[in-house]
Amino acid sequence: MKRRAFLALPLAALPLAARAGALAYPEVAPGYRLEFPRDHGAHPAFRLEWWYVTGWLDAAGEPLGFQVTFFRVRPDFVTDNPSAFVPRQIVVAHAALADPRKGRLAHDERAARAALGLAGAEEGTTRVWVDDWRMTREGDAWRASIAARAFAFDLAFAATRAPMPNGEAGYSRKGTQPQEASYYYSVPQLRVAGTLERGRGRETVRGLAWYDHEWSSRYMAPEAEGWDWTGVNLDDGGALMAFRMRARDGTTLYAGATLAGAGAAGRAFAPADVSFAPLRRWRSPRTGTEYPVAMRVRVGAREWLLEPLMDDQELDARSSTGTIYWEGAVRASEAGRAAGRGYLELTGYWRPMRL
Repeated sequence: MKRRAFLALPLAALPLAARAGALAYPEVAPGYRLEFPRDHGAHPAFRLEWWYVTGWLDAAGEPLGFQVTFFRVRPDFVTDNPSAFVPRQIVVAHAALADPRKGRLAHDERAARAALGLAGAEEGTTRVWVDDWRMTREGDAWRASIAARAFAFDLAFAATRAPMPNGEAGYSRKGTQPQEASYYYSVPQLRVAGTLERGRGRETVRGLAWYDHEWSSRYMAPEAEGWDWTGVNLDDGGALMAFRMRARDGTTLYAGATLAGAGAAGRAFAPADVSFAPLRRWRSPRTGTEYPVAMRVRVGAREWLLEPLMDDQELDARSSTGTIYWEGAVRASEAGRAAGRGYLELTGYWRPMRL
C-alpha cells in the first residue's frame, strides 16, 4: 500500500520558471475497471504510484525477510521547458534485507529523475528502474534485480493466483472523502526463486512473496498522521491484506481489509470490521521512535497476532523520501497456531507523514 509511498521530495532546487503553473492531477474514483497487463504498468498522470514486493526467503534453512519498492512521483508543476533535465517524473527505490543473525535491518535506496535513461517507469507492463536497480515483468512473473551496498539479490516471483483487487473492485478508500483513495491490487502467494549475496558468496534462495501495485493523487486525509498495513500469505493458501489510517491521537480514521481463501476471490471488509491493536512496542536506539512491532489484527470474526522476525526493522529513508518508517517481516498466528508469514508496515511514528 505500498503500501507504502510517502514521497516528500523537495522541489526547492527547481528553477522558478519551471514552477510557474500548478498541475491538476486526475482523481481516483469508483467504477474504474482493472485490466491486465495494462495496469501492471505505470499511470504517469497520477501524483504517486508504487510497485512493492515483500517476502520471506529460505537461505540454507535460515529465514530472511526482504523488501523492494519502486515509487514514481509526478511533481506538482507544469512547464513548457523541453529540457530532459526537467523532472516531470521522479523514481525512488528502497530495498532491505532482514537477517536475524545481524539483528538490524540492512537497507539501501536510490532516486533519480526519469530522464536520459537514468530512471523510468513504463506504461503497459511492469518495467521500472533507477540506475541498475530494476523490477520487470517477464511473462507471467516479475523479477527484481538489486545491487545494494550490503547485499544484492536477483529474484523471480511466479504468480500462483490471479491479481486480488482491494476495496471496491480495486477502488480502495483511505478516508471519509471519496477522493481520498487509490487504485490498488495485490498478488499474494508468489513463489520466489533466485540468488542472494550478503558477504558470504552467492546463495540460492527460495521463498514466498507478496506483490502490491497502487496509484493515487490524494492518498491521505489532511488529518491523517500515518498508517499501519499488513499483507500476509496464509499457510492454507489464502491471503490477508489489512490497513488503518491513523489520526494524530493514534485513533483510527479509516480502515479496510481484503481476505481471500485459497484459490478464491477476495472479500472486502468495511472500516467497522477492521481493527489494529498494539501488543508490544520497540524503541529505536537511533531515532528514539517507538513502533508497535507486535499487533493484533481483527478482520470480521477472525483475529491474527503478528510478531516480528526481529524487532529492529526500521528503515531510514530521509535521503530519498524524507522519512523514517518500520517495514518488517512478521509471523502470523490465529487461535494459538501458526497461520502465515508476511510483512507489517508502520508509518508516521517518527513524524507525521506528508505526501
